[in-house]
Amino acid sequence: MKTALLIALGVVAVGYIAYWIAASRKARPDYCENTSFHFWIRAVVGFVTNFLDTLGIGSFATTTSTFKFLRGVKDEVIPGTLNVGHAIPTVAEALIYMTIIAVDLRTLVLMIAASVLGAWLGAGVVSHWPRRKIQVGLGFCLIGAAALMLIRQFQDVWHIHIIPAGGESMGLTGVWLLVGILGIFALGALMTLGIGLYAPCMILISLLGMNEKTAFPIMMGACAFLMPVGSIRFIKRARYDWKAALGLTIGGVPGVLVAAFIVKSLPLTAVRWLVVVVVLYTAAMLLNSAAKESRAAEPT
Repeated sequence: MKTALLIALGVVAVGYIAYWIAASRKARPDYCENTSFHFWIRAVVGFVTNFLDTLGIGSFATTTSTFKFLRGVKDEVIPGTLNVGHAIPTVAEALIYMTIIAVDLRTLVLMIAASVLGAWLGAGVVSHWPRRKIQVGLGFCLIGAAALMLIRQFQDVWHIHIIPAGGESMGLTGVWLLVGILGIFALGALMTLGIGLYAPCMILISLLGMNEKTAFPIMMGACAFLMPVGSIRFIKRARYDWKAALGLTIGGVPGVLVAAFIVKSLPLTAVRWLVVVVVLYTAAMLLNSAAKESRAAEPT
């Protein structure tokens, strides 16, 4: 059954690439705000963020922060660019983690299916949102992501247990399986806005009493299926930056491979603190921009 799941993932990835190529021949939406944001910079951003994602930092919050600092893409298309650009690197991560880490296949398949449905519905909503609503949504999502990073830091550094450490179970049954399906359905919908899945999925898995290692194949597998599915809606509505997304993809795949097979692990405590500060600052920038645009739109 795992072989069938991996084949299905490969089919989804190939279909997604074919759809993206066909769509890009008709329209290549460019929402870059900075002419000095060259392609090689986009590729480096993809390499670094996916490198960190493979090691457990996450890629959405870091990429959003980088885009804001470099004025890489316009705010209203950041969610679409994140999903479109990080989809294929995430497929590479999923193929690795779904192969090397054991998890109950029924739990894995049902949670992946629920996350894909959530992403499809979520992308349908977010792809219609105006710029200011995207700014507010991204701002609060980044605050949530920073809060989850802080929780993990406090647990790792101060050895306190705000969130249960998880159990030894490699799968779920009964009502707990239903809770897991509903939980990851909601997380799949939030993924399309840019909140990322790593930290929320890790918390969900721990609360359900599963072994924390199972979060990797579940999280990566869910993202690998839901991101191409959700991205199709962003591509169809041209709500993403084509050049930035391509740079993330081309740089991202090597970043995943280097992290997974060469580096494998790093002392990331200091990096996480830096990411928290950067993410919170970016959230403040987004919310401030939204407030300014709201005041400018008010009748005088």
